Amino acid sequence: MADRTGADLVVERLRAWRVPRAFGCPAPAIAPVVAALDASGGDPEFIPARHEETAAFMATGHAKFTGEIGVCLATQGPNAVHLLNGLYDAKLDSKPVVAIIGEDVSGPLGAAHEEIGLSRLFGDVCQFVRYARAPEQVPAVLDQAFRTAAATRSPTCVVLPREVQLAPVRELLPQAAGILSATPGEPLARVLPHDGDLAAAASVLSTGQRVAILVGQGAHGAADEIVALADRLGAGVATSLLGKPVLDERLPFHTGVLGEVGTTAAAQLMGSCDTLLLVGTNDPWTDYLPVPGQARTVQIDIDGRRIGARYPVDVPLVGDAVETLRALLTRVPGRRHQQWRGVVEGSVDRWRAEVAERAAVPAEPINPQLVLQELGTRLPRRGALAVDVGSVLYWYARHLALPPEVTAQLCGTLGSMGCALPYAVAAKLARPDRPVVALLGDGAMQLNGLAELITVAHHWPQWRDPRLVVLVLNNRDQSGRGAGRTPPGESADRRPDVPYAGWARLLGLHGVRVDRPELVGPAWDEVLAADRPSVLEAIVDPAVPLDPPEPALADLRGLFADGDAARRVRERTLANLAVGADGLV
Repeated sequence: MADRTGADLVVERLRAWRVPRAFGCPAPAIAPVVAALDASGGDPEFIPARHEETAAFMATGHAKFTGEIGVCLATQGPNAVHLLNGLYDAKLDSKPVVAIIGEDVSGPLGAAHEEIGLSRLFGDVCQFVRYARAPEQVPAVLDQAFRTAAATRSPTCVVLPREVQLAPVRELLPQAAGILSATPGEPLARVLPHDGDLAAAASVLSTGQRVAILVGQGAHGAADEIVALADRLGAGVATSLLGKPVLDERLPFHTGVLGEVGTTAAAQLMGSCDTLLLVGTNDPWTDYLPVPGQARTVQIDIDGRRIGARYPVDVPLVGDAVETLRALLTRVPGRRHQQWRGVVEGSVDRWRAEVAERAAVPAEPINPQLVLQELGTRLPRRGALAVDVGSVLYWYARHLALPPEVTAQLCGTLGSMGCALPYAVAAKLARPDRPVVALLGDGAMQLNGLAELITVAHHWPQWRDPRLVVLVLNNRDQSGRGAGRTPPGESADRRPDVPYAGWARLLGLHGVRVDRPELVGPAWDEVLAADRPSVLEAIVDPAVPLDPPEPALADLRGLFADGDAARRVRERTLANLAVGADGLV
């Protein structure tokens, strides 16, 4: 027992919780844990990142792509501060992550170099922040951190002083106070709404004439149930940005993503429905939801705190999406509204024609929409997408119709730039046999992508499928206003023109630079067939407008304080709706 240290116990607990890898940056205060991980034979594996922020994004990306608990390591002081961005991403998108912080502080409090109050620093982003004061406490503290992260779907934090990591371990007695045994992988409880609430929800949905379903990330795994319910109700479907990978977007009644980055078809669906079902979504773009009072609403969410948080709800259903939808299917009769479904499908057809036309518009030198449109026909089956923040998010939301086999993740609620390449690394390490594509702008690439390509170059020879393609939309625009948003008469600042594809080649990767629209398709073919990770640098026009869809009846929003007034206006507006002929209002 004398040979074991607190750091060894960390490795044992990570192994007990079946953690495959931990992401971090080596530093003295966490060095004993890193050394123990290096001596563990890759179980678990330590993945060094170039920066603590990207390490936290990798841990969150691991949680998003795998459904497992992500783990990141750092030390106190500025290194711990750097973790916050990735941890807030996990908090706002409800993903379990455990941060392990090494602390090496000697002398009186408040006088040490790099000393920051870690409990206060992590107190907002993490529901659980605990110190281990002796090596014998390490198993119990880590077990509680992992249980809390899994149960609350949120980040937690454990602080380990360096002397605790190095200290020899006395015999651990199972019956000793504070020593707990873990049950790794224990499934969460089955959660179903009460029968009365299910009956009320079925009544609302069954009596609706124009039903819309908005799908969020909480509906993951419920695609078959959603499609079955939509067919039974003759409903149209839209998704939140995070919910985009849940359903096959090639479905004829799938209107696409709702919100500023989304489609006109989705905005029109919300503007014309009289009944709304929200499934696992906490979408913040409430301006695109129906005018309050327009639609009777049912909401399904596993977290009761989210029910009614974004939109007034008539029937709340707290439960698992799959189980709750199956229960609703047994209560909702098959009463299809073919006319309404025809209107929705007509709107979808018009939008798909419009988006193809947008991608074909000439630009100087390349239309960025064309780059994503060409990828859409070439997406590898069973692949993964990591999407960054910026104009690329608009083109992803509208121009990539995701088939069921493709997963995609992004920093949806926090909206932090610089997430895509760390996400892609985490996705690739989790499934090295599957292709991964990261979608970035040049801003995100300069922020941290250039550095994390070193991580890619270090690991790729061990991957069964070497394909990790990094698309860089190089528009040299750092105005912060987005494509087409520079005010008239005001010139946008220009970002230095970095040879991204050339940097990839310097690292031993593949790099392709394309600046002619007719070469975009062949460039995608080349990088997707390469025998190593690739950077596809596309020189695109920063002046292509983002063109957010107009929220339906935007001029009426905020004018009516009570639901009855809004309902009366809505009824008058819909009075002349020519179902199936004139399209959606």
